[in-house]
Amino acid sequence: MRACRLGTDGLCGGCLRSGAEIAQWTRLDAATRRRMMETVLAGRERERYRFLDQLQERQALRGVLHPLPRPPAGEGWNRSELDDLLPPAPLAEAAVLVGLVPRAGSGTQVLLTLRTDTLRHHGGQVSFPGGRVEPQDAGVLAAALRESREEIALCDRQVAPLGYLDPFLTISGFRVTPVVAAVDPDYVPRPEPGEVAAVFEVPLDYLMSAAHLRQVEIDYGGRPRSVLEYDWPGQRIWGATAAILYNLRRRLEAGP
Repeated sequence: MRACRLGTDGLCGGCLRSGAEIAQWTRLDAATRRRMMETVLAGRERERYRFLDQLQERQALRGVLHPLPRPPAGEGWNRSELDDLLPPAPLAEAAVLVGLVPRAGSGTQVLLTLRTDTLRHHGGQVSFPGGRVEPQDAGVLAAALRESREEIALCDRQVAPLGYLDPFLTISGFRVTPVVAAVDPDYVPRPEPGEVAAVFEVPLDYLMSAAHLRQVEIDYGGRPRSVLEYDWPGQRIWGATAAILYNLRRRLEAGP
């Protein structure tokens, strides 16, 4: 599945390569690719995403995320937990945006949404912006960016993708690929009322602390199931959203 889509400036919104550079990328030797990444692409990134310099966790994230040109393959990391819960039909591909907002004085914040009660899937729950990968999407990165534009009016120039977390499977039948990205602190949310009831932020440090995450038992299909939940005042952050954040914490703790 392709991850690149060229914008109006002729560059991919994710990796910042031009069409010609993408076409010849696999024919370049490793040393040439590395030089391009460290010079040409790094320069483009600095020019477009100046707010990236404010993200304190940038280098740590770069070392533990799946790289943008290669979305992670294979089953979700939680596959063994869902052996008798997944629907018989093939899983649908989906993507979400794990947006990290560097705030001066208050540190990095995680951008979250509260879904409207009327949605078919996960209505009334806290989630990341995102949704199903549609046929017109050039992969999971394009889907996450498109859904973020549609749901909360986050334009491409205010989001700098950094890489991917491991895919996560949901009992509703989706294979979700989380895209981790820095978000411009000047971004002003404009939620789509048919999908998003509210947009809010939670400190990354809070969500990366094991002391704030717990396991709770719920009843699903007449049998008990253990899910993750954060003890955050005012909102219940649980289920897939909590599990994705746990995966981020686990990767950061393990390091490169």
